[in-house]
Amino acid sequence: MSELVLTDEERARAGERLVTLLERYERDLPETPVLPEPDRDRLAELLADSLPEKGIGVDGLFDRIEDTIVANSATVAHSRFLAYVLGPPNGIAAYTEAIAATINQNCNFWQLSPAASVVERSVLEWLASVVEFPASAKGILTGGGSLATLQALATALNDRVPGFRGTGLQRPGPPLVVYTSVEAHRSVDKAAAILGIGVDHVRHIATDEENRLDVAALTAAIEADRAAGRQPWCVVATCGTVATGAVDPLEAIADLCAEQELWLHVDGAYGGLFLLCNEMRELMAGCARADSISLDPHKLLFAPLEAGCLLVRDGTKLRAAFAFDSSYLTVADDPLLTDYMDYGPQLSRNFKALKVWSALQAFGVEAFRATTRRTLELAQYFARGIEAIPGLTLLAPVTLTAVCFAVDGASPAEQTTLLETLAAENTALLGPVLINGKHGLRACITNHRTTAADIDLILARLQDVAAGRG
Repeated sequence: MSELVLTDEERARAGERLVTLLERYERDLPETPVLPEPDRDRLAELLADSLPEKGIGVDGLFDRIEDTIVANSATVAHSRFLAYVLGPPNGIAAYTEAIAATINQNCNFWQLSPAASVVERSVLEWLASVVEFPASAKGILTGGGSLATLQALATALNDRVPGFRGTGLQRPGPPLVVYTSVEAHRSVDKAAAILGIGVDHVRHIATDEENRLDVAALTAAIEADRAAGRQPWCVVATCGTVATGAVDPLEAIADLCAEQELWLHVDGAYGGLFLLCNEMRELMAGCARADSISLDPHKLLFAPLEAGCLLVRDGTKLRAAFAFDSSYLTVADDPLLTDYMDYGPQLSRNFKALKVWSALQAFGVEAFRATTRRTLELAQYFARGIEAIPGLTLLAPVTLTAVCFAVDGASPAEQTTLLETLAAENTALLGPVLINGKHGLRACITNHRTTAADIDLILARLQDVAAGRG
């Protein structure tokens, strides 16, 4: 028998310890520090002890996980963990992740993962319907929005630059230029660097008074590059900027891209899934006109990391960018099943779709729609509270769930100290923000556990600070 298989007794004990850990973690969340102070000595032991020649067994392992790993991890599930666009996993996630690990499907070509192939297709077709893409759309689940943007730009290069697959950037021709806003996610620059476009050929376009990409400035930049002999080929618009949650004027950008024959990618990693709420559809209607869009189920669908998504309006273009023949991986085409190795750079891929599909099955779409709407309402509630406190000032409109504000008269260093104090006393984990040269604090409510009582607690503490009492 393999040394790597648990005995019946060990398997029962592992299950018991796991269930106990999950139940205790959930029960103790309200009293757990939102950002525990790391026990550096205990963490250093992980390096000093290296890896044992003889195993420590099931109980030894769980003891170490609880005492060292869990105890020194950020409490992402805490209801006042509000520093990032990062929410806690939904309640079914831990169980379905265990199932995915147990069956260990390799989601590359369908023979190795037939059910997983159909589950991923089901999730992708539903996500495409949310953004109102046509039936021709195809996609793939990724590690996150950054990888989705990288793959989108690779698809755009293959489609808009003749011969790109063969010659790459060693082709003769003008320099290629991509456009995005000064508020865009850093993944756009990173993708340009990785793909060989170069950060010097990314145009960071100014924004308007609402922190949205300025279409007139974009038009002028495209015209200037064409006049200088460069080749515009792609615009990356943002549906929910990281700092303020601003939504670029997507319809106007889509009009310009159609006129200029440019690929339009929408970074919807933060904001795209707010399309679940009917009241956001007018603001975000331009998403449906994109050539590609990135979404993050590990944000508003509260899937555990990692679960990003890329959707391409014309699915044949996605496949054309990533499909390669190899005799040792060939299986017969099947209209029901998909070879996802032909839709992205990876060959070996885990079963990301199960945790997304399972949550939608267990809770229903309406539960996610209601939760998403509640985060929007809580953000507006928080913003109204900030406006009602003398000595606090909102720094930007609250379009989605990012609430940016400053303590009047406080220096950047003083506001940094305030952030540290709020975390240390377990009031909340908020983040820093810089908007139009002004330093401030930022709360991003993408947490399905957050309640109005949590917001009230934070506002009361901020009121003390603004009044000079804290």
